[in-house]
Amino acid sequence: MNLSAMLAARAAAGKPVRIGLIGAGKFGSMILAQAKHIAGYHVVGVADLDMGKARESLARVHWDEAQYSAPSLADAHDSGATHITDDAAKLFDFDGIEVVIEATGHPIAGIRHALAAIEAGKHVVMVNVEADVLCGPLLAEKARAAGVVYSMAYGDQPAAICELVDWVHASGFELVAAGKGMNFAPPYRYSTPDTVWSFFGWSEEEVAAGDFNPKMYNSFTDGTKAAIEMAAVANATGLDCPDDGLAFHPAGLQDLATVFKPQADGGQLAKPGLVDIAASREPDGRVVLNNIQYGMFVTFRAPDEYTRACFQQYGLLTDASGWYGSMWRPFHLIGLETSVSVLSAVLRGEATGSSTRFRADAVATAKGDFEAGDMLDGEGGFKVWAKAIPARLSAAEDALPIGLAHHIRLKRAVKRDQVITLADVEITDDIDIFEMRKDQKRLLEG
Repeated sequence: MNLSAMLAARAAAGKPVRIGLIGAGKFGSMILAQAKHIAGYHVVGVADLDMGKARESLARVHWDEAQYSAPSLADAHDSGATHITDDAAKLFDFDGIEVVIEATGHPIAGIRHALAAIEAGKHVVMVNVEADVLCGPLLAEKARAAGVVYSMAYGDQPAAICELVDWVHASGFELVAAGKGMNFAPPYRYSTPDTVWSFFGWSEEEVAAGDFNPKMYNSFTDGTKAAIEMAAVANATGLDCPDDGLAFHPAGLQDLATVFKPQADGGQLAKPGLVDIAASREPDGRVVLNNIQYGMFVTFRAPDEYTRACFQQYGLLTDASGWYGSMWRPFHLIGLETSVSVLSAVLRGEATGSSTRFRADAVATAKGDFEAGDMLDGEGGFKVWAKAIPARLSAAEDALPIGLAHHIRLKRAVKRDQVITLADVEITDDIDIFEMRKDQKRLLEG
């Protein structure tokens, strides 16, 4: 609760927190939008393969051109301006940067950037959940060994869920479940980039007028993004994924404590201690009353009768028994809040959520029947969706993670809803990442 005071002290001493940002897309733009309003918070460099796009992003969020015209990182460091580059390695090599924000959204690039930043002795704020769910536990181990922080990005839902989980533990309640809201119904599962806009109710004219990435939107629609984020939360909190993947239980605010409790007590969970989704749609597509589509939640149980009575006395939303309660946050503001992670890493040496164990995985699952020779197209595409399952099951099957399911060829046929394994595909590229995945099995939990 004292990050702003700690930052003010640094600023007064002439020692601003100095940051390098990789990726100037939507998330990066939101980070930049707030950076100029935070005294003592200096984005020294922005790296993006498309430097013109980076400049457009800075202009869009109302930066004056003079602020991002520094000819070098050294000049930016000394002048308080920002240098734009297409070479992320410059950020790692420059001693004046303390923390790197990885916001590319590309899992392979994200892992390599994080490794380079950690090796250079810099903290890493990993916006790139796709990279985190692929190799986050191993990256966190390497960061600890190097004496730096590897952190989830506050403002994104996984970090906010971790905060709620920490609140439950710190308060002495019994954690039962954690998750987030999401616009999902069963028919969405097999959405493709060609059909995704129909699930949003947008016309062809509306889509044509906007700057929309169909694969990105489809990743949210078919449940892949949910699997990635919930697996990352499990790796950060020690919770489990359901053995057969997320169930997407429809639930409004008033029903969280009733739905997300064990079946033995009348709920929908196979056991306590699971991550899952509070869907904002009923299976038939109707909107759930008081849904938390943009929010995050935890459910928990009172440890004794006295605490149960206090739940009632202070207006907590509980199930009918009064033993189970829920807490939630109704929104998340993406990159507008990520400065919290940056400051926590630099000023406190603390992560706002970190994948410190290998407990869950997001694995590629076929959207249809495909033949040997077909190419998979990764997250949000036509061929696969991601299923969040326990890492012990993923490791036992040698399942193909969703982050490695892009532009990889099947060498044998697969059926719809079949989890794709390493034996099903031809592995020719990104061998270093596949090797990291093998090494990460050392960290298996549960």
